Amino acid sequence: MHKTAVAQAIGRLLQVMGLLLFFPLAISLYDYRSLGFPESLWQPESLGLVIAIVVSLVVGTVLTLVFRSGRELQGTKEGYAIVTIGWILLALVSSIPFVLHFLSVRTGAHAGFLQVFTDAYFEVMSGFTTTGATILTDIEALPRSLHFIRSLTHWLGGMGIITLALAIFPAMGVSGYQMFRGEVPGPSKDKLAPRLTQTASVLWGVYVLLTAVETGALMLVGMDWFDAVCHSFATMATGGFSTQNESIAGFNSDTITWIITLFMYLAGINFVLHFKALRGDLLSMTGNREFRFYNGVILTGIVLVTLVLYFGGAAPVEQAAEHFRAGDPSAEEFAAHYNSQMGNYSNLYNIIREATFQILAIVTTTGFATSDFDLWPNFLRLLMVMLMFFGGCAGSTGGGMKMMRIMIVFKMALNELRKLTFPRLVAPLKLGGAHIEDKMAINVVSFSVLFVGLFVLVSVIMTLFVPDLTTAVSCSIATIGNIGPGLAGIGAVENYAWIPIPGKWVLILSMLLGRLEIFTVLIVFRAATWRK
Repeated sequence: MHKTAVAQAIGRLLQVMGLLLFFPLAISLYDYRSLGFPESLWQPESLGLVIAIVVSLVVGTVLTLVFRSGRELQGTKEGYAIVTIGWILLALVSSIPFVLHFLSVRTGAHAGFLQVFTDAYFEVMSGFTTTGATILTDIEALPRSLHFIRSLTHWLGGMGIITLALAIFPAMGVSGYQMFRGEVPGPSKDKLAPRLTQTASVLWGVYVLLTAVETGALMLVGMDWFDAVCHSFATMATGGFSTQNESIAGFNSDTITWIITLFMYLAGINFVLHFKALRGDLLSMTGNREFRFYNGVILTGIVLVTLVLYFGGAAPVEQAAEHFRAGDPSAEEFAAHYNSQMGNYSNLYNIIREATFQILAIVTTTGFATSDFDLWPNFLRLLMVMLMFFGGCAGSTGGGMKMMRIMIVFKMALNELRKLTFPRLVAPLKLGGAHIEDKMAINVVSFSVLFVGLFVLVSVIMTLFVPDLTTAVSCSIATIGNIGPGLAGIGAVENYAWIPIPGKWVLILSMLLGRLEIFTVLIVFRAATWRK
């Protein structure tokens, strides 16, 4: 391991982050413009952003200058180390404005520095990993500059800040492909051009285009520009942070709901297919087996939810009231919430709208909400947890295991069953007519075992910090799969604020492992990786 190479590349990433933080700083100074200058600069959010920018640019510039010779020493191990350490440090720098803001508004036990730092880092890591799990109890009280940081971290983490850096700095070193592999989700990393820089530029170009189209569509139907930008960033990144306490339901607009539904669906598709479709090659998308499987999973989920809710309705109020909730609402408060949600299931159209939105929010791992799906019958609650494992397509911004891996595992299981039935049968493993190499098959099985094993491990650990088994299990898959909301204590209308500090750090690591697909992080934690 050439540590100088890692330091040099991380310096570049810090420089990029420092420049991007000027955008939320401009918003903060504008919002406090009535105070005049320099008073507007001394507000907690503004000061925090200034500190974060200075730290990013100064440290980043020092690292790039002192270790500039390291660029030629990068290799496979260096690439994975740059991705993992880079994400950890970028989240640390970006959490500074939240730390100062929380210190200025909190009192009592919640104002301790360890509590404040943990919450700030949790929120930012949740943003970068596109998890969308929040510790905020009153989202609408947050200053616009911090709302923008939350959405910006989503957007950067969705396509990947390493990928952005590769597009900006063509000479990131020979480990560029390893960094690309470590950050872009999925078992296969398609290159659209001979040069990796061109591939990164194309992917970001498609990403920016779709984000701009969604922003324009939301503004056309009445959403103001700031909310439109924040929700477009969150949608295309399949993140889920909203500017409203009630998430998308807070806008009370069918049109907005359907627009976000459409773009969640698009965000869960491989961006390579988007690029080909934009160039007129629609057959590449419609003929893609993973794309068809993705549509099949979504359609099956929508049909099941629609049928169950239409013929059976939500869970009985007595049964739903037994679910654990951190706020411990009174019987009257819960009854009022339950009755307010029943309007979502008053007719077939409402049920189809809610079913479509929530299935897409879970399958694509976006995590937005228009209704409290924790009030659904247990069959549907379990279905939602199962769908959290699937995730979007490989090469999308979605989390989870990815549709391609699920397909390959099913194919391998079916092949083994056929071979046991017909011992002399020669059945090569294929997907969409293409042969799956043994190396990829082993990688997929290894990842699947690690993913499920990590889910079990985190679930067990979280039972030490969470008094409810359903909450412990669902917060495990909700963070590893980068979904955000789960069931019971972390349901669609709940948050993660009440979880103890050690539990939050377990979930922070879980989010990072899930977004960087486990191997990238575990390689860095191996002692052998750091030996020359």
